[in-house]
Amino acid sequence: MTASTALPKTVDCDVLVVGSGAGGLAAAVASAARGLKVIVAEKAPYVGGTTALSGGFLWVPNNPVSRRDGIEDTVDAVRTYLRGEAGNHFNAETVEAFLQAGPEAIDFFDTKTAVKFEPASAFSDYHPTAPGGRDGGRSIKAMNFRGEELGAELKRLRPPLPELTFVGLMIGSGPELKHFFNATRSLESAAYVARRLASHAKDLAFNGRGMLLTNGNALAARLFRAALDLGVEVWTDAPAVRLTTRDGVVTGAVVGARGGDVTVNTARGVVLAAGGFPQDMARRRAMFPHDRDNSGHHSPAPAANTGDGLRLGEEAGAAVETGYPNAAAWVPVSRVPRRDGTFGVFPHFIDRAKPGLIAVLPNGRRFVNEANSYHDFCQALFAAGEPEKPARAFLVVDRPFLKRFGLGFVKPYPVPVGPQIRSGYLKTGKTLDDLARNAGIDAKALAETVAAWNRDVAAGEDRAFGKGSTAYNRFNGDPEFQPNPCLAPITDGPFYAVEVVVGDLGTFAGLKSDGEARVLDAAGKPIPGLYAAGNDMASIMGGNYPGGGITLGPALTFGYIAARHMAGRKAGTGDAAAE
Repeated sequence: MTASTALPKTVDCDVLVVGSGAGGLAAAVASAARGLKVIVAEKAPYVGGTTALSGGFLWVPNNPVSRRDGIEDTVDAVRTYLRGEAGNHFNAETVEAFLQAGPEAIDFFDTKTAVKFEPASAFSDYHPTAPGGRDGGRSIKAMNFRGEELGAELKRLRPPLPELTFVGLMIGSGPELKHFFNATRSLESAAYVARRLASHAKDLAFNGRGMLLTNGNALAARLFRAALDLGVEVWTDAPAVRLTTRDGVVTGAVVGARGGDVTVNTARGVVLAAGGFPQDMARRRAMFPHDRDNSGHHSPAPAANTGDGLRLGEEAGAAVETGYPNAAAWVPVSRVPRRDGTFGVFPHFIDRAKPGLIAVLPNGRRFVNEANSYHDFCQALFAAGEPEKPARAFLVVDRPFLKRFGLGFVKPYPVPVGPQIRSGYLKTGKTLDDLARNAGIDAKALAETVAAWNRDVAAGEDRAFGKGSTAYNRFNGDPEFQPNPCLAPITDGPFYAVEVVVGDLGTFAGLKSDGEARVLDAAGKPIPGLYAAGNDMASIMGGNYPGGGITLGPALTFGYIAARHMAGRKAGTGDAAAE
């Protein structure tokens, strides 16, 4: 249902969820499964939020999906790891709530709803050598999903980022992606890719779009399907305008609709899950040091994610966490020219780890282990960059690399690269000097940097920054390259480069909340009837990024926790009763 549909001026329900990403839909599904009447109000015309654009991994230690895959872990180890990651911002109450409820939430969704998961046991923590860290087993992902299962509602599911598809085809992470990389070198991979492309062509012919949904798009679709199955009303084009209160208790919200505002009265609570503030220019100026004039940051998040949840919470007396060392989950992105004159945003998740790629500043010098996490990469970029200048770097490769792996938005052979060169996205040169001149990189320093890199590659070790030295590095490398799957020489021209700047995968600085997902006021007390999940809730990771899925894992879990608490709450009060 869209807000253009005729609605009464007043609607009653048990739970109103603001936003339809993983946190919001998890709260909606878990509430409806407990017999509560639920409405989801989504500001955008699409359901799925940032979740639908994401890689789709969820970091939930000790989850039953990984256990079935033979993973053995302990709560003590995870707690130790998170304490080290969060440092002074470690919140024992919310971390403990996540550790205890996370496995329960995964089991609920996996066994009782349309949300089905598969293990990603080889996916390492981002700092696996830290105390409590693991080489794998804490991340899972949603199983692929056929769009037909949403029926007519598929048109309301947010499509993936076009820059992350190939002719509209969504390519799954892990084994499927490796098949696409190896399609010109393996008969098995070539056959696999041919089948996928043929199936995709059939979908385009009969449905006008790809129908095999993967990654975060599959997770959003499965949560949407689960919500519809349980009778959740999902409104789109329906922004929450303001919260309503009575005697200090949040009693609902006014929701915008084309026919006039609708007052939604809630008996159990309102869940703020509107996606944080990645497109809130004022809050970005205040909290992103590199974006003081709104020109230094390029977010792939939906345009509707303008901080509505934080604003609504603040108007009700909520406190926003502003002390984290990082206000968001940083990711290097490249800006992709589109035919209409605008730019798309391509997040560089895994190409940086491939053998034969280095990252250099405009001064031609390396500054980071390129295979480290996207968040760590950007932190190193901030530290190495020049003050008061935009944070930017170049990913530099040679012809064999580009042919085998592609680079950012540039696809591997046999896809032509000419259009990306002509658009200016891909810089090139027959020699390193030519590349440096065309890209605006210091030529002498670049030549010295590449020479030092090649010497280290010959020795089998990146002595400057240790690329390929951790399980996470090697997971995203290429095992055919030994002894180090992240190292290969840069020797054969022409040479290529793509400029990367800073973007985000979501904001960390959100509403302060407790272990029941209740939003807290400035005195640290819960605001009755008000909950937060997803990026509207202050990240339990303390402004750091420990592993793949540390946004979606807690989002799903705290949506589930909020539902559990609301189901046990006495209608119209701030009290919780036993279920």
